[in-house]
Amino acid sequence: MPLDPPIAALLQQMEANGASGGLMRDGDVGAARALMAQMLGGLAMAEAPTGIPDPEAIEIPGPAGPIPARVYRPTSAGPHATLVFLHGGGFALGDVASYDGQVRAITHGADAVVVSVDYRLAPEHPFPAAVEDAVAATTWVGEHLAELGGREDRLAVGGDSAGGNLSAVVAQARRDAGLALAAQLLIYPVTDPATTYPSHTENGEGYFLTAADMRWFEQAYAGEQDIAAGLADVRAAPATGDLQGLAPAVVATAGFDPLRDDGDAYAAALAKAGVEVRHLENPSLIHGWLAMAPLSPASREARDAALAALKDLLT
Repeated sequence: MPLDPPIAALLQQMEANGASGGLMRDGDVGAARALMAQMLGGLAMAEAPTGIPDPEAIEIPGPAGPIPARVYRPTSAGPHATLVFLHGGGFALGDVASYDGQVRAITHGADAVVVSVDYRLAPEHPFPAAVEDAVAATTWVGEHLAELGGREDRLAVGGDSAGGNLSAVVAQARRDAGLALAAQLLIYPVTDPATTYPSHTENGEGYFLTAADMRWFEQAYAGEQDIAAGLADVRAAPATGDLQGLAPAVVATAGFDPLRDDGDAYAAALAKAGVEVRHLENPSLIHGWLAMAPLSPASREARDAALAALKDLLT
């Protein structure tokens, strides 16, 4: 299937503006964070209003101090299921503020309370800081569902890209701890960073997320360790872990994404392990389509389908 036309036009515009070399083309994480926030903010402004009220800012106790978070609540009568959302950005970019538009859409589409978590970022805080924060935040939310406005039997975790990785790791940690989890939402996740897949090369240039970006993010997350050694831990590579008995999963991928084969392989491995999987392939889309719904009908359809699948698992 060809590339989605509105996304193709966006990529052409980025190339014309000299912004097609990847977020980390200059190796300046501060500039990349600012650029990502600017891009996400611009896309969010084009989103149709959802009516979701402004979120409540909270702090969650964490292993290295308070973890900032935002609580979004739907307008429908509750109690609702609750989703802990972990944003993307290669473990180095992104925050709850820049993801505000996307999380409002998720709250509306999934009809769930959503707790958006500002976990610590690399390279300042390499692995396992993000994992520790993600697990701690999910544990805390699971212990406070009623006061957050959620049902005590319906907790899910989800995220996109790096957040999908963290969500998969949290799902394994919850299972290992004997703690209930109703579902996991994994949107174009990275689950096996040490393995090279064909899509890394096929889609490594020209489709927003580049192969060079991925290498930079992986090294930043690994810290001073060699990438292969630093990311071999199952908490960095959930595909290498035991997948049996995990919560039902929605796995959504994109045809023109360097991470396509990684996400597809994880969906297949989950199914082989006996996990209920809703695998949603989106062959015309690129990495980051979750944010592109305001300008791309195909991205909006992909988002709506993923959220409908999640909502069905949480009902």
